[in-house]
Amino acid sequence: MKMVQCVHRMLYLSVLVAFAACNAPPVPLDDIFIEKTFVPDQCVRAVKVGDYVRYHYNGIFPDGKKFDSSYDRGSTYNVFVGRKQLIEGMDKALVGMCVNERRLVKIPPHLAYGKQGYGDIIPPDSILHFDVLLLDVWNPEDGVQINTYHTPATCSRKVEVSDYVRYHYNGTLLDGTLFDSSHTRMRTYDTYVGIGWLIAGMDQGLLGMCVGERRIITMPPSLGYGENGDGSDIPGQASLVFDVVLLDLHNPRDGIAVTNQNVPASCTRKSVSGDFVRYHYNGSLLDGTFFDSSYSRNRTYDTYVGQGYVIAGMDEGLIGVCVGERRTITIPPHLAYGEEGTGSKIPGSAVLVFDVHIIDFHNPSDSTDITVIYKPAGCDKQTKKGDFVKYHYNASLMDGTSIDSTHNYGKTYNIVLGANQVVPGMEDGLMEMCVGEKRHLVIPPHLGYGERGVNEVPGSAVLVFDIELVDMEEGLPEGYMFIWNQDVSPDLFEEMDKDNNQVVEPSEFTDYIMQQVNDGKGRLAPGFDPYRIIDNMFSNQDRNGDGKITVAEFKLKADEAAAHDEL
Repeated sequence: MKMVQCVHRMLYLSVLVAFAACNAPPVPLDDIFIEKTFVPDQCVRAVKVGDYVRYHYNGIFPDGKKFDSSYDRGSTYNVFVGRKQLIEGMDKALVGMCVNERRLVKIPPHLAYGKQGYGDIIPPDSILHFDVLLLDVWNPEDGVQINTYHTPATCSRKVEVSDYVRYHYNGTLLDGTLFDSSHTRMRTYDTYVGIGWLIAGMDQGLLGMCVGERRIITMPPSLGYGENGDGSDIPGQASLVFDVVLLDLHNPRDGIAVTNQNVPASCTRKSVSGDFVRYHYNGSLLDGTFFDSSYSRNRTYDTYVGQGYVIAGMDEGLIGVCVGERRTITIPPHLAYGEEGTGSKIPGSAVLVFDVHIIDFHNPSDSTDITVIYKPAGCDKQTKKGDFVKYHYNASLMDGTSIDSTHNYGKTYNIVLGANQVVPGMEDGLMEMCVGEKRHLVIPPHLGYGERGVNEVPGSAVLVFDIELVDMEEGLPEGYMFIWNQDVSPDLFEEMDKDNNQVVEPSEFTDYIMQQVNDGKGRLAPGFDPYRIIDNMFSNQDRNGDGKITVAEFKLKADEAAAHDEL
């Protein structure tokens, strides 16, 4: 029974204690109380004593009544930490904070405004609550901070003072607020580096970059826009963060650069000013952005070099090349399309890179280049104008592309020299040849198929022929299509006039001439249709064009004026 009474007294006592605790006045704070309401995933830097910070806050009393707010003023509170520019509790509360961290700070009176309070705003002995969001932190000792997060595989050149660069960027405050971007304008930012055209931090941050490199450049306000900001999107005393990708780089003193040369083993000739060059190319910007290609059009780019027909850098880069050579030509903008660019694919002040393959070149003063590969020991008869020749050939372009070959057809190509049956360069190459002789011919386009080309032969193409003379038949003297091998009969007209009607009919004329050729008494010009020659001879004798020849009309060539081509 006594034990039960004891338990009852203990329960009653515990209820009294609990009741007293619930109705007790607040226990005074001895120090600040910090509740971290938001902590960012990454904290690159925490506030230290001596740092300068920018933060927003709402100041409230424990009962929830607001007494101050930076948000209401539309600007952050900016101050050094630990230099007694703040109440002591806030000085302590800010240490260790990260950018974008949010804290609820409770500060007792002796670390706030104490017994004096603050005018009519804060009564004496007030506990203060601050909801703080840190937006920025820097130190007067800070310089530019660089974080390179992508480096290209190759870097042949880095940004130096006085270089001109083209780059894209996103500009943010330290809390991530975007204030500017070149991407939104869809054009790069183009400027000289290190000569004061940029804010000091960017001038420093771009040095040493490679084309294609990406880096984050962080700078304190002393190297950015200082105490006053830019007057619009960048507040005063703000740290700036630029995410930069470098697209282009050159110096006004630059000339062209020729790299990646692949020169054929044999190079008998190099291009000079005034030559006409055919070449393929791929054109890109320095960051690899493609802008043009001759391959996509399936035709070479054809031009004179050294004459101002192409941009100055290409004019220079195509001098001294060999047929078949490949080279990369890098051209600064002052030798390309300058500050304006082309208005479409090539931006202003862009460095251009051309990967070039030389297909052929020639000079307008070139003649057919003839190289004798083989000549028989006995060569007593050489080809001349009027001769009927039979030859084999392999034809190609200067880059080795095969065009045609008589061997594919199993027969020779047959022509009469001087009769305009082949291109002039081939006429030149076949002159004064012996049967069995072999030659290598290089024919410039003005002696080949000219600017238009034909079938597989492109316009302005240099042609290469390997020829072998298989047979030849001596032609007739110039101006003759038929000659007598012996003295002419004094009764020539009577011999033609088989029916003795005092006129020679076409059939009589043809039969007679063919009989003389078959008997070896006469000879027609080789390489032509004999009947067409005979028809032409008949027409020349038929003076009045009535379809028959009379004695009065009939004359031998020896009796004719030079203008006629007669018997």
